[in-house]
Amino acid sequence: MGAAVPTVDVHAHVLLPEVEALVAGLPGHAEAKALDARRNGPAALAVSGPMVRERIPRLTDVTVRLAAMDAQGVDVQLVSPSPSHYHYWADEETAEKLYRLADEATAVHCAAAPERLRGLGIVPLQHPEQTVRALDHALELGLAGVEISSHAPGRELSDPAYEPFWARAGESGAIVFLHPFGCTLDERLDRWYLSNTVGQPTENAVALSHLVFSGVLDRHPGLKVLAAHGGGYLPTHIGRSDHAWTTRSDAGASCAHPPSSYLRRLYFDSLVHDPHVLRELIRVAGADRVLLGSDFPFDMGTEDPVGALRAAHLSEADFDAVRGGNASALLRKD
Repeated sequence: MGAAVPTVDVHAHVLLPEVEALVAGLPGHAEAKALDARRNGPAALAVSGPMVRERIPRLTDVTVRLAAMDAQGVDVQLVSPSPSHYHYWADEETAEKLYRLADEATAVHCAAAPERLRGLGIVPLQHPEQTVRALDHALELGLAGVEISSHAPGRELSDPAYEPFWARAGESGAIVFLHPFGCTLDERLDRWYLSNTVGQPTENAVALSHLVFSGVLDRHPGLKVLAAHGGGYLPTHIGRSDHAWTTRSDAGASCAHPPSSYLRRLYFDSLVHDPHVLRELIRVAGADRVLLGSDFPFDMGTEDPVGALRAAHLSEADFDAVRGGNASALLRKD
């Protein structure tokens, strides 16, 4: 049975030069880049620039991508735009042009190898009134769902303004890939690449906690939220959330069940860089809720996602489920 299950990587990115061409020079773009530079620090930017440039062929050329997938033993990728394309600073008109362009470019990229590539679009979280329309646009193009960050300026994912989006995502069966970009801890993390190593798992934990504690997952049980980076710090520290829910009235006011129970309503990629942490993620979320992820092709990912999964020494059934069985079921077209 295991050999018949395709290996599916749900965390892989595409770079879309046309998106960056659209926003270049627009009011707000320079300020957003300056904020990103302050949050990351000069040393991180000096390393990241050459790193991305070296990977542009894998990020843009389907032939190069497929060859890299073959080398990794990956049959299918779920391809999402680089989170640098969110541009949540953009005004309403620009935001609509941006998500349409990103969706269409991603769809074209994946259409070059439709049996091996599935795509995700983006939605402008800074304009909640556009999110349902943006989600529908992605689905109309045949994309599997959309990618979002952990927050938008001035709004958390628990904001009531997103209720129509969550409702539409739940009823449509769309995948919502939660992939943070940037961290609101700002200059506290501007050295030693803490903006990523600490910032990304922190943002994941905060965003998922908003979905859990606010009752979003209670109100929309059909949601298919897939969290990058193994959900960050939340799954391995979920006991603290359960304790707060049990002992404090303010913590438990809006969600009906212990926070740990919601981990089995979410999906997580396997990219945690530690086999012991991966085993714990599988223990608390369930082997049916963890999917192979590599962060292809960036340096904070893994070049050998199957090998990283094998290092966790899972049962054969759990290994095959995480390697591709769970993703195949999630991506299945009705």
